[in-house]
Amino acid sequence: MGSYASHPALIRCVAAAFVALSATFCSTAAPAADWPTFRGADRTGVAPDTDLLEAWPVEGPKLVWRSAGAGRGYASLAISGDRIYTLGDGPSTAADADEYLSCFDRATGKPVWKTKTGPAWNSGQDNWQGSRSTPTIADGVVYVITPHGKLVGCDAKTGRLGKTIDLAAAFGGKKGDSWGYSESVLIDGEKLVCTPGGEQATMVALDRKTGNQLWACPIPGDRGAGHASIVISEVGGRRVYVQTTASGAYAVDASTGALLWSYPIEKTTAVIPTPVIRDDLAFIVAGYKRGGVLLRQIAGPGGAVTFEEVFPLKPELANKHGGVVLVGDHLYGCADDQPILLCVELKTGNVVWKERGSGKNSAAIVAADGHLYVQYQDGTVALVKADPSGYEEVASFQIPDSGDRPCWAHPVILDGLLYIRDGDRMFCYDLRKN
Repeated sequence: MGSYASHPALIRCVAAAFVALSATFCSTAAPAADWPTFRGADRTGVAPDTDLLEAWPVEGPKLVWRSAGAGRGYASLAISGDRIYTLGDGPSTAADADEYLSCFDRATGKPVWKTKTGPAWNSGQDNWQGSRSTPTIADGVVYVITPHGKLVGCDAKTGRLGKTIDLAAAFGGKKGDSWGYSESVLIDGEKLVCTPGGEQATMVALDRKTGNQLWACPIPGDRGAGHASIVISEVGGRRVYVQTTASGAYAVDASTGALLWSYPIEKTTAVIPTPVIRDDLAFIVAGYKRGGVLLRQIAGPGGAVTFEEVFPLKPELANKHGGVVLVGDHLYGCADDQPILLCVELKTGNVVWKERGSGKNSAAIVAADGHLYVQYQDGTVALVKADPSGYEEVASFQIPDSGDRPCWAHPVILDGLLYIRDGDRMFCYDLRKN
């Protein structure tokens, strides 16, 4: 695909900023255990931790620390080394209501720095307001997309702000709904890949150290960016980026930006969950009664990649924004935005069990050590066995002082600790047996 950049001067400005940041930190070694972007390093929402508690007291696991200053919003937490990063409007540590990228100490939760990234997102009803993109950290640079469509790079150590790229001005980007950008950018080697949306440059790849555009993939008729983050698939030795927008799912060649396949869906309110990949399989799901579909990607002659439906779009598998995790051969998530958990056989789409949980409304899920950590919209956190033989909720507790706004930020598990963000507040719980 050809490149597209209506504002080359803007690209040059951000390139200089990325060069400065990368030159300072490109030799920084990341610790072995990080959660550097949305749903973890591999974007599965499944943590590798083992030897975790199999039951909790009534009040929940041991609270290690409680902190404030994240701000209003629904971005999850990104963790790298001894620092935590998130995005939020009007944090309690600021004197205004603007949006800030904030950094906290991982051991204590205490604020380290905050950097203003732009105005708050105040569109729509109160519950829709607030920033929502989880930062991505790589080689000492924190990247984030504001709801207004500004790609920002900051020095991870000091918070020093680099220049920004306006996805609309630089690439003709647009959102497919009225809720602002939510994507977490993908760092793949030396590439920064993101989804401006729209027809001109639906997905773009930049050199993350220089900011130079490497390729752009325009998709005619694209309705605009959704809320998912790009995932990586390997098909016949070819690296493929799988993503959804408001128009449905598509796959792009990682090297060239060529469009490989697309799977359109009927227009709906919003397309939010991140795709789930296993080998050549791609599970695509959307909420608002749209449903889930499993596609098998097929390598063809001349480097072509096509797909076949393993099972068609099933409305009963719809998931609005809590996300879906794959544990073993089964998918787990909530039914649309209801407090009803589903266990689904990956290769058939058959619902194995469907049970109501102890919380209310939608549920964001992270998995680890044979269990699901289910965080409901009302602040209830439940421990549920990831077991296709039957539903079993082992324990649950209530996030302190929750309930004033939806608890939509996805939880994180790293090094035996559970990290939760509820608006301005953050909590760290110890899940380790010893």
